[in-house]
Amino acid sequence: MSNKAVINTDNAPAAIGPYSQAIKSGNTVYISGQIPLDPETMEMVSDAFEAQARQVFTNLSAVCHEAAGSLQDIVKLNLYLTDLDNFGVVNQVMETFFSAPYPARAAVGVKQLPKGSLLEAEAVMVIGD
Repeated sequence: MSNKAVINTDNAPAAIGPYSQAIKSGNTVYISGQIPLDPETMEMVSDAFEAQARQVFTNLSAVCHEAAGSLQDIVKLNLYLTDLDNFGVVNQVMETFFSAPYPARAAVGVKQLPKGSLLEAEAVMVIGD
């Protein structure tokens, strides 16, 4: 018998492919990549990087909340940026959503992201430990 549960919320964008917003296994939640889509319209919130970053973390927070956690429960965060010149901006935005101790993190430059997004974030969250 599997101890895996699907996490889904209308407060974050619906999956745009064959994947779940998140999967909970035990007290660990694996959160799929979030891009800056408005969950109601499924459209990009803006062409501006800072606005996109804020929406990505808002979407990530909504999935955490649905899984009975918060951004502060994230232990590993992976960021994908189409332009690493935005590294400083994403750090500034992240500081408004997270507080110390910050999660372990990687920031990777990529050529392209779904729907023309400038940023994507995926995370691993541990709750109730």
